Amino acid sequence: MLPVQTPAPLFTLPDQNGTPRSLADYRGKRVILYFYPKDMTAGCSAQACSFGALYPQFQEKGAVILGVSKDSVASHKKFEEKYGLPFLLLSDPALEVIQAYGVWKEKKRYGKVSMGVVRTTYLIDENGIIVQAFDKVKAKENAAQMLETLT
Repeated sequence: MLPVQTPAPLFTLPDQNGTPRSLADYRGKRVILYFYPKDMTAGCSAQACSFGALYPQFQEKGAVILGVSKDSVASHKKFEEKYGLPFLLLSDPALEVIQAYGVWKEKKRYGKVSMGVVRTTYLIDENGIIVQAFDKVKAKENAAQMLETLT
């Protein structure tokens, strides 16, 4: 996980429609950049739906939500359509951004060790500086937690 008060690494990734999106495009706005393991899984769906449900409140506060996983553009599109997600999902199958943000880590599950995305959320300010960072977030509580940090 990257430390707060450091510049957020710049990137460009395709969204669920295949449109390239750059972090630099959001200068002047606060960005909630959240990394999640996999589309269509219970925890990731709960997290995305929570962000979707609170989306109007994030908009009122001038915040942009960007979800990132290693899933494909096509997988993100299905995920967006199934749950009616109103924000962008960015595809990082090469793990470039996932690794740049320090969220690709060793995970243990049921005694098995593997590499994967640790659910992590960053709040990036209008100048591109990381002002909050939360790792191992609880999927269902993350959106409310982030909305609270914006007040």
